[in-house]
Formats: sequence, structure tokens, C-alpha cells
Amino acid sequence: MDTYDQYDRTKRTPHHTRRFLRPHRLLAAAATAALTLTAGLTTPLNPAPQRAQAAADDGKDVLTVAVAQSVDSLSPFLATRLVSTSIHRLMYEYLTNYDPKDNHAVPGLATKWEPSADKLTWTYTIRDNSKWSDGKQATAEDAAWTFNKMMTDDGAATANGSFVANFRKVTAPSPTKLVIELKKPQATMAALDVPIVPKHVWENVGDFSKFNNDKTYPIVGNGPFVVTDYAADSFVRLKANTSFWRGAPKFDELVFRYYKDQDAAVAALRKGEENIKVNDAPGRRFYALATNPGARAKNGEKFGDGHASLLDQRVRQALFMAVDRKTIIDKVFQGHAVEGEGYIPPRFSTYHWKPTDGQKLSYAPDKANQLLDQAGYKKNGDGKRVGRDGKPINYRVLCHATDPQDKAVGKYLQEWWGDLGIGVTLNCLDNVTDPWLAGEYDLAFDGWSVNPDPDFVLSIHTCAALPATPKDTGATDNFICDKQYDELYGKQLAEYDAAKRADLVKQLQSRLYETGYMNVMAYPNAVEAYRTDQIESIMTMPQDAGNIYGQDGYWGWWSATPAAVGEASEESSSAGVIIGIVAGVVILAGVGSFFGLRRRASAGDRE
Repeated sequence: MDTYDQYDRTKRTPHHTRRFLRPHRLLAAAATAALTLTAGLTTPLNPAPQRAQAAADDGKDVLTVAVAQSVDSLSPFLATRLVSTSIHRLMYEYLTNYDPKDNHAVPGLATKWEPSADKLTWTYTIRDNSKWSDGKQATAEDAAWTFNKMMTDDGAATANGSFVANFRKVTAPSPTKLVIELKKPQATMAALDVPIVPKHVWENVGDFSKFNNDKTYPIVGNGPFVVTDYAADSFVRLKANTSFWRGAPKFDELVFRYYKDQDAAVAALRKGEENIKVNDAPGRRFYALATNPGARAKNGEKFGDGHASLLDQRVRQALFMAVDRKTIIDKVFQGHAVEGEGYIPPRFSTYHWKPTDGQKLSYAPDKANQLLDQAGYKKNGDGKRVGRDGKPINYRVLCHATDPQDKAVGKYLQEWWGDLGIGVTLNCLDNVTDPWLAGEYDLAFDGWSVNPDPDFVLSIHTCAALPATPKDTGATDNFICDKQYDELYGKQLAEYDAAKRADLVKQLQSRLYETGYMNVMAYPNAVEAYRTDQIESIMTMPQDAGNIYGQDGYWGWWSATPAAVGEASEESSSAGVIIGIVAGVVILAGVGSFFGLRRRASAGDRE
């Protein structure tokens, strides 16, 4: 699943699916997060760091992940935020996983998978050594029930429905055999980022659109960790699943704790500056501006109040030609990012696309002014560009109130677009979901964490992802519906030849770029730091140069090894790792060094 990073979407986070982007998820991928090795019974409601020695006294090793994003749902059928989908990877097995070295598909709940000659029928062998945490065997019937529920219940299809949109039939002929029949070829059959849930628990759920999976603990799962407690906007507590088929995690407990103030998380880490190791690696997400191309539903009804000028491709391109990506990289991300181009980050080299010299919308304010003039949006006597209604153009830009990165870039937009004669109002909200779904915005800060297979982040821009009616919730990111794009999307999904599919994915990115609906400004690095006196080792993904938080799998948390208790200083804090430190924080002056915070007073104060 693409998480938003899907932001992460995080999200989407994915991955990932065809999940509806709740735009909160935009915060996910960009979120600051911190890992801390907590001592003993440090409670989620008391974030004050404890001394490491207390962990030995209690007899438990507890790893705490401090995140700057709250969980939207513990239901894998509804969750879209990166923090939520990351937790689901720990709670439930997927049919397949991604190898931490090179992202190729490896066994998960399924030990192998084979297509028929026409590739319309896929048979998965389900492992016989995976048990649910209540002791029952995990079987092919659980997988078949999960997929069938998503195929027949719109509520269950909220997050990942696009994965099953092409499924004709799913059956479980035996406890270890799952058969999926397709309507047409589908290239993502080894990358179905769908958590498999226990049928005997979930078949008792009534309304899947409202059930958040947060009433009964421990929550039954078969992943490396089991959720034992949860408080909204506060924490999620998990314990190691000692019967996990791949082997039990080395930490006894794992806590995801929500920090609305990143300074509190960073301060906890800084207590032990001499034991900090920095990880600065290519990230898996993009950071972008999305335009409202005119909100509409599948039934043809239009809604929302996006500015009419943004329906003109020349206007969209002019706006993006007035965005100085280099300044954003240098001032906002402080160099810990790469300038944005295509939709897929360069970390995924197979699918990464670059515009040709003739296509590239480079920073060129003079050309941007010319395009606006050509589009008919002239300046009045006050130097303000006016719309068809004769009123000065002022764009509302949705941003996250808790995300300084949005605010920092927003200040630059006010300056850059102001020079074009266009006003900018930053609409920074704690909850951007409502105006986003209603189409009541002009532009919005957007971003997703991209999965090794890019299908999900491509699917959210298809016409099929639009809501059925204005009252419904769709899987769309920002209401794009383009016939040429849809044709290319269908071709890539059905293309099994890897090279040909990669070319089609690049054509899709080219189309998104040319239409000007999405302006990818940056690919942020995964800038993370952890306390070596608390954590002996932790796996990044990819292993050679990758991230810890928000992985396409559970490798980091599953592999994390606590340092010997005697190695921890009595005076050290319990802080273990900080993740996602970019704007407003200067931490990198060589591996092992942590230099304090430096808040920017300028527009660069973000994230």
C-alpha cells in the first residue's frame, strides 16, 4: 500500500491500494517520528524519558516509536495513514512480503504463487505454520474471506479495494490452497498489499465502514507483534508475538506514541548526544502540490468550489514554473532531499522518470507570466491578475496545521506567486479531510510513500477512483480523471513484461507531469538517528541505504536488537531513535553526532 505516505501518503502510504486518500495521510510520509527505548513500564500517557537501567529492573525491553501523526483506524479495511498501515504490517501477514535487500517479492502468508498459462488464474500455497494469536490456525479460508469481503462490501473496500477490482472469483479449495481468478491479466499479483484478517473474528463485524477494530484487546493477528492497547491521539501498544512463524521479535514490547510537538521527541533523544547514530538515506516518498482540477463524481455531478482558472493547463504549468525547487531543497529540507521531477522517487530506479529538456517545467518566472497572459489572466492596474469574473485571483492552499514543512513552502508560494500577481491564502487545518473530500480547495500539499510496485499511487488518479456520487467517498487523490491517463493505466496493470510495464509507468508519469495536475517538488531523504546505547542494531530497507520508519514490511521493528543493559548509562535518557528530521532541525554533522535544534524564522521552517 502506498502510504501517505500515502502524508503517506503516506501515505499511502502506499503503497499503498486502492485506498481512499484521507488527506491527513499527507502528513504521514513527511511526519517526524522518534524511536525510544523506554524503561520498564513507562506509560504512554507519561512521555517523560526514564533511565535505561529501569528496563532491566522491569525485565522487559520496550521500543517506543514516537510519531507526529495519530492513528486514523486500527481496521486494515479503513486505514490510510502511514502510521496506521505501518502498524498493520506488524499485526497481520500479507500473502507476500518485500525482500529488504532489493524489494523483490518473498513469501509471507503464502510460500509460493503460480499463474495459469493464460495468467488469469493464480494459485497460492498458504503456509501451515502460521497461527493467529488466539491459537487458531491461519488458513487459505481467511485469505479468501478477506478478499471476498472487499469484493462485496464497499465499506471493506475503502482502503484497498482497487487490489480486488479485477478479481472475478476467490476460493480456498483447502486450508493451504488459495485460488484467485481474474477478469483480465494483473501484474500486481505478487504485490497484493492487503492485510489478511482472521475470518472467525471479522465475520462478526457489522458495518465495516464504521468498525475501527479498537474495542477488544489483544487484537487477534498473526504478524510479528500483537496490539494489546490503544488510546486515540496518544499511543498504540504491541507485544512481541512469540509464535510468529519467522521467529519472535527481540524487543518484548513496541509502543507507537503520538508527539504533536516534535521538539519533545527530539529533546528526549538529545539527552545522550554521545551515543547517537545518524541515518541519512534516499527516501521512498515524494512531496508535491496537487491542484483541484474540478471535483466531480462518477455520475457526472460536479461539486466543490475550486478556482475555475485551474481548469486551464497553461495556468497550472505557469504556477509550477514559478516554484523554485532548489530553494525548497536548500532552505526547507536543508539539503536532505532531491529535487522532484516524476511521480516515482529515484529510489525505485526501474520506474523513476525524468522529463525531457523540452518537457521540463524549470523555474522560469518570466515564462510563467507569459503563460498566464496567453491564458487571458491579465494584471489590473494594481498588478493583480484577475479571473473571468473580474476579481483578483487568490488561491486557497490546503496545508496541515501541525506540519511546519507545508507552512514553510506556503510562505515561499506567497512570495513567488505574488510576483505573478496571484494571491495565496494558506488554509492550515488540523483536519484537512473535510474540505479535501468536498473539493473546497484550490491547491493542496500532497505526498505519498511509494511501494516497490507503483500501481497504487497510479490508481488514485484514475476515473475509477472518483466517488460514485458527491455524497460518497472515493479512492481518488485529487479528482483527476483523464482518458489518456486511464488508457495507459489499464495497459500497465495488464502488462507482465517487466520492461514494457516500466515504460508504461513512465508514460503515466509523463502524462501527469504535462497536464500539470501534480507538481512533485521534492523527494525527501529518510533522515533518522538512533541511540546506540539503547539499540544495538536495526535493519533499514533497503539494507544498504534505506529507511527504518515506514518500511514496505516489518523488518526494522522485527529485527531491532536491544543493547545490553550494562551498556546504557545511568544518566542517559530512554530515547532511542528520531525519524524524519528534516526542516527546522540541523542534526547531521557526521555520523554519530547530534547538534541541537536550529529553528528557522524564515519560510524554511517546515517539518
